[in-house]
Amino acid sequence: MKRRKRLINWLFEHTQRFYLRFKNKEPWLISAEMLLEMSPESFGYRLGSFLKGNGFELIPKVERHDAYHLLTGFSTSVQDEIAMQYMCFGNGKRTPYLLAVLFLGTFLLPEYFAYYRKAYTFGKVSNSFHHFDFRMVLPVNYEIFRSAVFSEETSRKLTAIQQHYSEQNIHLKTI
Repeated sequence: MKRRKRLINWLFEHTQRFYLRFKNKEPWLISAEMLLEMSPESFGYRLGSFLKGNGFELIPKVERHDAYHLLTGFSTSVQDEIAMQYMCFGNGKRTPYLLAVLFLGTFLLPEYFAYYRKAYTFGKVSNSFHHFDFRMVLPVNYEIFRSAVFSEETSRKLTAIQQHYSEQNIHLKTI
């Protein structure tokens, strides 16, 4: 499984550069440091904290991807990246890149399919979020925005599923 995850990481890194060449969006031109200057309750500040905590900066033209991580609570592990795309698919997002991730992720890591299916279901039952211009959401209170997308029950169940699969991943590493 370790090799398959490395292959997926390699594919993410190399296809991302290709994908960005054809992306027709203007970059936000905002750094993690700039986000950390926002109100501590804001989505932007939380996004800056997420980025700094992971040693990242926003990826120009696809900044919303990191916003999805923050909003949904998925980590940047390979299986969580794929599960997050399943959630976005369940929420109505349709792009060729997303479909490729779903296909390859399912093919290369089928042992997580139950997790992917649950993520898809959470995307279906959540209020639509895939269409937001997250740059406009940056000043909004994080908790209020998140509660507008996920019911309290959905949020609690999603966190529990993510923790379960995170613990399972730790267990798989020790085998």
